[in-house]
Amino acid sequence: MAMYRKLGKTSSQRKALLRNQVTMLISNGKIQTTEARAKEIQKIVEGMIALAVKEKDNYEMVTVKTKVPKKDKDGKRVKIEKDGKKVTDFDEVEKQIKKDNPSRLHARRQMLRTFYDVTEYAKKDDEKTAASKKKDAKKVDLCAKMFDEIAPKYATRNGGYTRIVKVGLRKGDAAMMVLIELV
Repeated sequence: MAMYRKLGKTSSQRKALLRNQVTMLISNGKIQTTEARAKEIQKIVEGMIALAVKEKDNYEMVTVKTKVPKKDKDGKRVKIEKDGKKVTDFDEVEKQIKKDNPSRLHARRQMLRTFYDVTEYAKKDDEKTAASKKKDAKKVDLCAKMFDEIAPKYATRNGGYTRIVKVGLRKGDAAMMVLIELV
């Protein structure tokens, strides 16, 4: 008996496909795909959410001192003259950060092994130039989303974090299409 579906792909293609679809499911909340792929995705996502739920409160709040550049009224860095060179002026600020305990750090690394990098762009109100799109781009930390948003939502639930809903047959090859979503 097989442990997983081959999905008609080589191992590297299959892993890339599943990583991409798991990333999109966590990022968007739902995706449409074939039934066989959805069942494979479901196995991976359920395990990752269970891991996030288990480790969601396993951290310490630590106060650290950091250097933050001073900024003027326009938001530009303030430069000062030092030894004949212009250098940025810094302020020391105390910040509260979350320091992961070892088991949560391991869980985070397990998730990072699966997730691809996700970049969100601003809404498309009008046509923008490539430079402004790049400026408005923002990287999304899916691990933080798992621990801070998804895990607390499912803390009282014992499994069954995803739902598969049949949509119908695909027109080209009559494959069963489904919608897999976070419950």
